[in-house]
Amino acid sequence: MNVPKVIPIGYQPDYRTRTIGKCEGGQFYATVVAAYREGWSGDDWQPQKRWHAVLHRFDEAGRHLGSRIEFTGTTADGEQQAIAAARRLLEQWLDALPGRHYQDIAIAPFDVRFEGALFGLVLEVDEEEEDEEDGVWMELHPDGLAFSAPWNGCYDT
Repeated sequence: MNVPKVIPIGYQPDYRTRTIGKCEGGQFYATVVAAYREGWSGDDWQPQKRWHAVLHRFDEAGRHLGSRIEFTGTTADGEQQAIAAARRLLEQWLDALPGRHYQDIAIAPFDVRFEGALFGLVLEVDEEEEDEEDGVWMELHPDGLAFSAPWNGCYDT
């Protein structure tokens, strides 16, 4: 298993990585995302789908410095309102980053738990995959972005 110590993430201005980049003091990954609490199961998913504004900060070497995560509502309470609230909040946080530039980043694995949900870049291994390289990837949770060899910043969803 040949996983790099820092994982490149490509900036895509019109897609899922449009709010990543560098600022004074390091790098950032920002997103509006829904998360379910770990271990949740059942048919009544709307109250469990919880929307968040998320800002992860990293130093220049890609080490996690901290995360700012705020819950803005559930799908059951009104998905569009929860998403709009998260976007407004994220915009304020991004505007406050000095020297912000949207561009590619490279970050090390990390994990944060917030209100029972996993947020982070985590190693995933499929033990049943015959080709060892195909059975290993890094996944950004809860975004569902998967990074794998050749580790060039591209991702699968």
